Amino acid sequence: MTYCCGILVRDGLVMIADTRTNAGLDNVSTFRKLHIFSKPGDRIMAIASAGNLAISQSVLSTLTEGLEDPNTGEVETLMNAPTMFQAAQRIGRAIRAVHATEGPALKSEDVSFDVSFLFGGQIKGARMRLFMVYTAGNFIECTTDTPYLQIGEHKYGKPVLDRAMHYDVELYEALKTGLISMDSTMRSNLGVGLPIDVLVVRTDACEADLNHRIEAGEPYFHDLRSRWSAALRAAHQNIPRPPYKNEKEPKT
Repeated sequence: MTYCCGILVRDGLVMIADTRTNAGLDNVSTFRKLHIFSKPGDRIMAIASAGNLAISQSVLSTLTEGLEDPNTGEVETLMNAPTMFQAAQRIGRAIRAVHATEGPALKSEDVSFDVSFLFGGQIKGARMRLFMVYTAGNFIECTTDTPYLQIGEHKYGKPVLDRAMHYDVELYEALKTGLISMDSTMRSNLGVGLPIDVLVVRTDACEADLNHRIEAGEPYFHDLRSRWSAALRAAHQNIPRPPYKNEKEPKT
């Protein structure tokens, strides 16, 4: 299982991904799911993946090696995409190419073709953008109304983002909220776990402001988890008890 979230605010982009993969109770491993493609000063792009690990790795390798344009013969990669929109289209093409190659074999083994991606970043001269790319290769784009997207085991971390996140949140406040969302998911699902990879990119910088891995036992994340748990307990205790009583039926 996986949990990844991307947050797009006025000041920039935050992307967070766990690293746990689970192929059974006795086969839990760590693999990086947040991948960065960058040319400082020109572009920075990040892809977070969820779903079948073999499929996501094949898609990423296809994007790295490039897809040949049947009309021009040009080898298309993320690094030579002229816009973020066209880069997202190339991710969709790569998914469909992998499905055409591996889909029939997976189907014969009764294995579903399951993969999804968060794709965010900025190309110099254009605006920062964030997309969610589905298994079919189609995608949606993040908006200012709901400035975050999630893939994987998203339901436990969504309430935190729903209540706290809006487009004008300061960039590192957005990171903090994203980490609380990740902690909430880890608390409720053992298939999501440390280490956690984090990327922060400021608008128009075209390079990483923070590219960091949170390991088990890191003081800040441990403190964040403890403070959030204590804050929830305190909030619960400070809310008045329900005033409802079981009213007895009047005697006749």
